[in-house]
Amino acid sequence: MLAGHLNPATSSAWQALLRHADRQKETGFRVAGAFALDPERASRFSIDAAGLTLDYSKQRIDTQTMQLLLALAAERNVAGRRDAMFAGEKVNTTEHRAVLHVALREPAVGARQHIVDGIDVVPAVHAELARMRAFSEQVRAGAWRGRTGQAITDVVNIGIGGSDLGPQMVCEALRRDIHPRLRTHFVSNVDGGDLDRVLAGLNAATTLFIVSSKTFTTQETIMNARRAREWFLASGAQQADVGQHFVAVTTNLPAAGAFGIASTNCFRFWDWVGGRYSLWSAVGLSVMIAIGGDAFAELLAGAHAMDEHFVTAPLASNMPCVLALVGIWNGNFLGASSLCVAPYAQDLRRLPAYLQQLEMESNGKSVALDGTPLATTSGSAIWGEPGSNGQHAYFQLLHQGTGLMAVDFIASLALTGTSPEHHRVLLANCFAQSEALMCGKSADTVRAEMRATGMAEAEIEALVPHRTFTGNRPSNTILLPELSPRSLGALIALYEHKVFVQGVIWGINSFDQWGVELGKQLAKTIDSELAAGAVAPVITVVASVPAGALGTNKLLANCFHNGDLPNLSERIGHVVRTNSESIQAVTTPSMSLGPK
Repeated sequence: MLAGHLNPATSSAWQALLRHADRQKETGFRVAGAFALDPERASRFSIDAAGLTLDYSKQRIDTQTMQLLLALAAERNVAGRRDAMFAGEKVNTTEHRAVLHVALREPAVGARQHIVDGIDVVPAVHAELARMRAFSEQVRAGAWRGRTGQAITDVVNIGIGGSDLGPQMVCEALRRDIHPRLRTHFVSNVDGGDLDRVLAGLNAATTLFIVSSKTFTTQETIMNARRAREWFLASGAQQADVGQHFVAVTTNLPAAGAFGIASTNCFRFWDWVGGRYSLWSAVGLSVMIAIGGDAFAELLAGAHAMDEHFVTAPLASNMPCVLALVGIWNGNFLGASSLCVAPYAQDLRRLPAYLQQLEMESNGKSVALDGTPLATTSGSAIWGEPGSNGQHAYFQLLHQGTGLMAVDFIASLALTGTSPEHHRVLLANCFAQSEALMCGKSADTVRAEMRATGMAEAEIEALVPHRTFTGNRPSNTILLPELSPRSLGALIALYEHKVFVQGVIWGINSFDQWGVELGKQLAKTIDSELAAGAVAPVITVVASVPAGALGTNKLLANCFHNGDLPNLSERIGHVVRTNSESIQAVTTPSMSLGPK
C-alpha cells in the first residue's frame, strides 16, 4: 500500500510535530523574537520560483519546524505521488482517472511526455489549442460575424464552477490585455436575474455565447443556455442562425448539435481534466478570445514554469511543497480555523473565490483513500477580499479576534494602475499588515502612546486591553514581479500543486467531489414535484433527512400560503415523518403539518 494511503496521525513524523507544537506553546515562541535573534530569517525562509517570491518568514516556524514538516512530506511520499501524477497514473482512484492538467500547459517543443492509457496526450492538447487560437483570432479580427454581418462585440461565457470561476478570474485579472472592441461577460447562477442582468446590455446581432459543459447536461448551464437562445431567437433570428452565435466547450457532440451548435464549433477537453483544473483547456476559450493567443500562451508558460519547479526542486526549496506544509502546520498543529487570501490588487478580487473551489472542493474530505475515516482535520475554509479595503472590513478579526486565522498576502511589485503614488501606498499597506499581524502591540507600547497625548492614567488603564494586539499571527507574502499572464499562470499553478501536496499528506483524493452531488440529486426531485404541483415524492425524499424535513415542509407551506408556489398540494406535510419519532407535529401560522 502506498504511504499516502495511511492515516497521517499514526505516523512518527506527525507525532513529532505534535510534540514540537506543544514545546513551542510552552516556550512562548514568537516570530518577532525569532527575527530579532536571526537577521537572516527573511532570506532563509523565502523561495523564488517561476518569477514569484514566497516569503514565509512570518510563520510560527523555526529550522526544526521545517525539518519536521519535511520529514512528514518524505514519510507521506509526496515526491513519489507527485511523480505518479505527472506520469499519468490514475491517482483519482474513486473515478479511475489520470489527473493531468499539467499536460495542458506542456510546450509543444521539448515537451515532457504525459501518458494516459499508453498514449502521449500532449499532441492532442496542442491540436485543440491550435483550433482555439484559430477561432479566437477570427473573433478578435472581426472575421467571425453574426447573422447580420456585424463583427462580434460581446462574448458571454455560460458555465458554472470551474467553467466559470477560472475564466472569469483570469479575465478580470488581465483586463488591461483584453481586446478593446470586445467585452466579456460571465453567467453561472441559475437565478434568472444573473442572465437578465447580462442580456440587458447586449445586442443579439453582435453577441457570441460560449456554452461550457463537459456533458452538455449541467442543469444550471443548460438552463441558462436555453434562455439565452430564446432571447437570441426573439431578436428576429432563426434557428439556423444559432450556429453563428453559439459555440460549445463539451465532449457531448450530439447534445450540442441538437442545441444548434455544429461539431466544428465544439471544443473538447478530456476526462483527465477536472473541472476546477480546466482553465488551461478549451474551458479557457473565453480567456483566449479576450486576451489573444499569445497572451494565453504566456499564461500557460507561467504555469508550466511552476510545474517544472514543482517536479524538479528539492522539497526543502520547493515553493508549492513549502506552502502546503506551512498550511498543514497552521491548520493541524496550531489550530488555525481558516485561510484568508488578501490580494493587494483590485484586479485579483476574484482570486479568493477561485481558490475557494480549488481548495475546498478538492480537500474537503472526511475519508482517506482507502475509505477509512480521517483522524485529522482536512481542508481549510478559504475566504478574503482585496486589500486595502479589506483592512476596513475583516482585518479587525484577523488582528484581535479570538480565533487563529492564517493569511496569504499577494501583491504585484510593478504598477497595477496608472498612479505610482497609489501603488506605493498599496504596497506599504500590504507589508505593514503582515508586520502588524506578526508584531502586534504590547500593553507598554499602548500606555506610552496614550501618555504622550496627556491622557489621564485611569482612562489609559481602561483602554489598554482594547488597544492591545497579541500579534504572533501567521502570514505568507507572495510577490509577483507584475500582474501579467505569465506571473498569473505561475500563481494559479502554485496553489494547484499546494492543494495536491496537502491531499497527499492527509491521504485523501483531491480530485473527486462526491459531496457536490447529493444536493443536485435532491433538487431535481423537488423541482419536478414543484413543477407538477404534487408533493408526495418530495416528502419521500426529505423525510429521509432527520428533522430537516419539517423545516423544508414549513418553508414550502409558507410559499404556498403566500402565493409564491400556488400549484403545491394543500396536503403538504400531512404524511411526513422524520427519524425523530419524538416530534409529534409542526405548524405554520395557518396550517397544521401534524396528524389531526
